[in-house]
Amino acid sequence: MADWRKFAEIQADVVFFEYVSEKIANQAPLVYVWDLDKTYLDTNITSLRSLFRTIREKAFQKKNIPGSATLVRALLQNKEDEAPPNFPLYFITASPPQMEKKIKDKLELDNILPFGAFFKDNLRNLKPNRFRRLTHQVGFKLQALLQLRQKLKPDVQQILWGDDSETDALIYSLYSDICAERIQSEELLQILESLNVLPVQIKSIFDLKQNIPKQDPVARIYINLATDTDPDYYVKFGRRTVPTFNTFQTALDLYQDQRITASTLTGIAQVLISGYSFSREEILWSLEDFIQRQILKKESVLEITKILRETQILPYQFKFTQKTEKALETEYDVLEWVPAKIDYLNDYR
Repeated sequence: MADWRKFAEIQADVVFFEYVSEKIANQAPLVYVWDLDKTYLDTNITSLRSLFRTIREKAFQKKNIPGSATLVRALLQNKEDEAPPNFPLYFITASPPQMEKKIKDKLELDNILPFGAFFKDNLRNLKPNRFRRLTHQVGFKLQALLQLRQKLKPDVQQILWGDDSETDALIYSLYSDICAERIQSEELLQILESLNVLPVQIKSIFDLKQNIPKQDPVARIYINLATDTDPDYYVKFGRRTVPTFNTFQTALDLYQDQRITASTLTGIAQVLISGYSFSREEILWSLEDFIQRQILKKESVLEITKILRETQILPYQFKFTQKTEKALETEYDVLEWVPAKIDYLNDYR
């Protein structure tokens, strides 16, 4: 089990496996960062029991979040033809590095070759004075993101995926603020201490902060509502942060942003229906929920409904509810894309 150390870059409990050369990593104009647990794979690492259960799973036993593999492959297919065979995607997981081979095997089963993956050396935290580090992810994920930032081109854009079980929206927004220097050192220290980031992790974060480009790389943040957090909680993070109940909603926003095609959008809907027992009513609800939350613009809704009708994912004569129709006709409530100031110290969830 110790062989993984020969192939990893290790900084405290942040362990990085790089699958492409530094030159290839530094050329990518757009990079995806995916939190593996509860966002790509349906895993749960909240206790010692769940940690060891996850370690024992074989690659083929690991279950995807419905539609996640289809979505990643769709993004891969939308790359330029001359792009390298690997996908400009990095995973971050609280799984221990001893699982790297199994997870890589699982990704290969899904026909996905990422640029790299960050693991958390949680087995070293199985000591009485380190137990709280098993489930505290803020310091680990911030350090991983800042380490990754050093490896990418100065003007790179990143699209980040996370979930609502580990305050990922807070972590990603704080990472963005650090990169853009929207937050001063004294305030950053106060925030990190209030979030129970350990002194050794705080030092690593401040050291990394000095060696990254002073530019905000975060283009979009998607949060999978794995624990059904109220989407209204995420308003404070601005319009850039999109909470979603399922992969189809993520695909709706990606289609609106012209990052995936119409066939990809309908393909994900069909995968959810045929492979994960989603009903057409759930697909319609997902669309209406996004309209009511004013995530989709009216022109996008018209395009999408036409596509869903033509592919018979929704009946040609379907009708929106009165609430949805009213939202469509309501003037767009434009919030800040990135708030000038985010309240990190008070969680009103």
